[in-house]
Amino acid sequence: MSSVDPDRRVVTTAAGAELTYEALLVAVGARPHEAVGGALTFAGPESGPALEQLLEHALHGKVRRIAFAVPGGVTWPLPLYELALLTNSFLVDRYGPRVELVLVTPEERPLGLFGTRASEAVAELLALRGIEFRGGTTPLRFADGVLDVAPGESIEADRAVALARLAGPRLAGLPFDRDGFIPVDGYCRVGSEVDVYAAGDATTFPLKQGGIAAQQADVAAAQIAGVKCAPFRPVLRGLLLTGMTPRFLRAEPGTPESDVDTQALWAPPAKIVGRYLAPFLAEKVGAGV
Repeated sequence: MSSVDPDRRVVTTAAGAELTYEALLVAVGARPHEAVGGALTFAGPESGPALEQLLEHALHGKVRRIAFAVPGGVTWPLPLYELALLTNSFLVDRYGPRVELVLVTPEERPLGLFGTRASEAVAELLALRGIEFRGGTTPLRFADGVLDVAPGESIEADRAVALARLAGPRLAGLPFDRDGFIPVDGYCRVGSEVDVYAAGDATTFPLKQGGIAAQQADVAAAQIAGVKCAPFRPVLRGLLLTGMTPRFLRAEPGTPESDVDTQALWAPPAKIVGRYLAPFLAEKVGAGV
């Protein structure tokens, strides 16, 4: 999708084709880009080969210290915690050499967006695995074995792995903020546009996460179908893979509600949690509900 003409009710694709619509749900995601210069940017499965090479170098003693960096502006840091924990597990399981791991993040507490109880459990897990936590610290750039951070300090490391920062799609014909994200109301409507909705990473909602996107899509779909529903009220669920027993985290942003457990807090116990999407995906892979 490259543009929308709400007056004509037409979507133009990247290939130049025009598609008419009666109702439109925009769920095109966001664009990842490098946030910490010089670091290995983790942006999803396409980063797999580079990560595999890093792990091999660590396994063979070529890397002694790795910094995992959460850039400023990233609102969903959980994947980097997984990378750090899974790296530790990978090396231990293969009797690899001792590699120091440090997690550098602007967060004051580990995964603080999940609340105090969950954050304390994650902090304990990091400590048990020997992973150093450097909170309240924003990574800036990595070069010559040094990760520059703010406030003005530096952290020595042989390699650095950083999450990508996201930019909005900047769709012509629809409103967007300075970062390209589409503003929506409590029912996921796009401004005053008739029958135009948006969900997921493309919207201005700060938490960019699959389960949040599914909840937004449920609200938008109900509006399109003319079904009465409550406005979007996010429930944050995260499955943290650790290389051993996973942790299930649940929180309601803006409230003190917070849960953490080694047993599933939702069913099916999937990474992406959605009222309809999760059971559909579980059925496709034969996991049941």
